[in-house]
Amino acid sequence: MTAESVHRWPVPPQDGYTVDDLLTLPDLPPHTELIDGSLVFVSPQRYFHSVVIDLLMSGLRRTVPKHLKAVREMTVILSRRDGPEPDVSVVRAEAVTSRLQTRFDAADVLLAVEVVSPDSEARDRETKPRKYAAAGIENFWLVEMAGQDAHPVVHVYELDKVTKAYALTGIHRDLLKTGVPYDIDIDLGAVDEF
Repeated sequence: MTAESVHRWPVPPQDGYTVDDLLTLPDLPPHTELIDGSLVFVSPQRYFHSVVIDLLMSGLRRTVPKHLKAVREMTVILSRRDGPEPDVSVVRAEAVTSRLQTRFDAADVLLAVEVVSPDSEARDRETKPRKYAAAGIENFWLVEMAGQDAHPVVHVYELDKVTKAYALTGIHRDLLKTGVPYDIDIDLGAVDEF
């Protein structure tokens, strides 16, 4: 083995990593997330994951009002020790400050979307929604793959501000139609066109 072929993994600090570490550590793999002070490396994704993100981005961008922006795969700073990367987010337009930008603050996010993957089921279904809710993100969507045809099913949640937890407001199989965070109408059957 040559010196170039040996990879050195970062050694975590005793109290875990912080968002500052996530944003400054060199040579992290793409889409590395920070959950509870631990770096989480994302496995290669299935085609389903990619086309569903494309479908949602297309639908969200088609009707997004000027004061909001739909973005994909950007770090959201929830706390000093949490910087997950939702698959899709809707953010306040004024929070987009540069094309070199790599993150958003939770206060600027109105919707976080996770498309469930085999390697991230527990994080997508349990950990991330709990953390997004605690950070005050008002809307959360969880997208699952259903049936033999691998069709997307979108579970729509809204934040209960009293309990700081998400409440399910709908399960959408064919048409995703909701009025929050703005009027959205996405034909989930169109996934085959992507």
